[in-house]
Amino acid sequence: MGEARARLEAGDWYLDDAELQALRRECWRALDLFNAAGADDDDVRRHVLCELLAEVGAGVEVVPRFQCSYGYNIRLGDRAFVNANAFFMDDAQIRIGADVRIGPGAQLVTALHPVDDPDRRRDGWERALPIEIGENAWLGTSVTVGAGVAIGADAVIGSGSVVLSDIPARVVAAGTPARVLRDVR
Repeated sequence: MGEARARLEAGDWYLDDAELQALRRECWRALDLFNAAGADDDDVRRHVLCELLAEVGAGVEVVPRFQCSYGYNIRLGDRAFVNANAFFMDDAQIRIGADVRIGPGAQLVTALHPVDDPDRRRDGWERALPIEIGENAWLGTSVTVGAGVAIGADAVIGSGSVVLSDIPARVVAAGTPARVLRDVR
């Protein structure tokens, strides 16, 4: 493992390198197979996911077109459902609990760039923080979840929301940035 990958996996600032680029291309080749599988080729899609992702629970369904960066940082709990056109930027761990529902066009983005240092940003420095979605949470259509965010069990995130901070369990949250609107009854 090279320095950039070691720093990435430790959550430290790193610069992209040839090793990370090769790992992403390997992932994308697997996703080409997943996304090109025929409508009735459930076994092909499941096989690709099981080879690519860190964990694929029983009864998981991921609807094509699905995209991710590396794959090996993604864990999908039992019966998780990921709808079409989701993008998981898994530079850090993404943990999806059992029975989670993720709407079409969702983006889970673990990468960060320097905010207060434009020179380091220009040079390409980045780091990644994990995302965790608790059991039975529901993310509506086109929800974006930012780096380092945890969403609690049974939470509901309204369509089009941008979640930049933790959301507790059993609440409804929405907006840009998302804020808690009420408890789940």
